[in-house]
Amino acid sequence: MRDPEKPHQIIEAAIRVFARNGYYNSRVSDIAREAGIAAGTIYLYFRTKDEILVTLFREKMAEWVGLVREEIAGARDPLEKIRRIVALHFRMIEAHPALAEVVQVELRQGQKFFRGASAREVSAYFDVIADTLEEGVLAGQIKKELPVKVATKMLFGAMDQLATSWVLGRRGYRLSDAAEHVTTIFLKGVSADGV
Repeated sequence: MRDPEKPHQIIEAAIRVFARNGYYNSRVSDIAREAGIAAGTIYLYFRTKDEILVTLFREKMAEWVGLVREEIAGARDPLEKIRRIVALHFRMIEAHPALAEVVQVELRQGQKFFRGASAREVSAYFDVIADTLEEGVLAGQIKKELPVKVATKMLFGAMDQLATSWVLGRRGYRLSDAAEHVTTIFLKGVSADGV
């Protein structure tokens, strides 16, 4: 009989193992040992190590998008929503360094992953940002002529690059201290009045 908690236990163990050893240097048996289960048990839930990685990313991104939507739901001002998105992005990266290592470094090793397995999940995050920018355009706070798709990718790219630098730099500073700077620079470029 399958335990409904086991996949979560395996995913959490995989995050720690991938962050510590790197994805390519990790074995299913390493994940099993970290999870405190027999290696064969993993195969009841996942066919391969790749499937663990894809499931890990999909589940964590779905959680992430839900958290972002929840975080901005209480704000009426689209510019405040952008501030909250950036601040939350950096806070969550800092709060979960092992997951940050996997997402910012290990997942980037395989181009195939980003062309296929992650497209829907990343698009959902882009949609939250784009919807917020569109709201700002409709409210007259963001330039009407703004290419929303480009601006969405620019904001994500800025957050992503800072997060990657933070992870690769061995987390020698507070990433969340950069949130206001990133937001201000971005909003100066997109705001109708140049905030």
